[in-house]
Amino acid sequence: MRAVVQRVSRAEVRIDGRVIGKIARGFVVLLGVADGDNESDAAHLADRIIGMRIFADAAGKMNLSIAQADGSLLVVSQFTLLADTNSGRRPSFTKAAPPDEARRLYEHFLSLARIRGVKVEAGEFGATMEVDLVNDGPVTIILDSRESVKHN
Repeated sequence: MRAVVQRVSRAEVRIDGRVIGKIARGFVVLLGVADGDNESDAAHLADRIIGMRIFADAAGKMNLSIAQADGSLLVVSQFTLLADTNSGRRPSFTKAAPPDEARRLYEHFLSLARIRGVKVEAGEFGATMEVDLVNDGPVTIILDSRESVKHN
């Protein structure tokens, strides 16, 4: 499972001009599910993202988590994060999970984040969406559940 996490001052996601998710301060999480990912991958990334201390404390240091900063998540599914660009000009997406499995794990990630007490907004799985955001910092971090130590 791969995530691009952007610290934002505000963000929203729209489908056909209609806002379906909107947050103020928090993270936009672009989430891609790889073939072979499971609930452990979702739990690992949820823990990492929610525990990540990249909001400024009173001294201006990146030292607060999203919960401590009273932030929210806007999570958008994005299978293109699994693109293989090693050959040719057209990316291959064979590393992405099949849609039904990807949807299940995306929704599992959303539920895990909500259980941890963070306000969560979301895009619509599989839809063509427009995402507007103001990257705060800018701060952008890439996480991959297969490249970091898992805590089961």
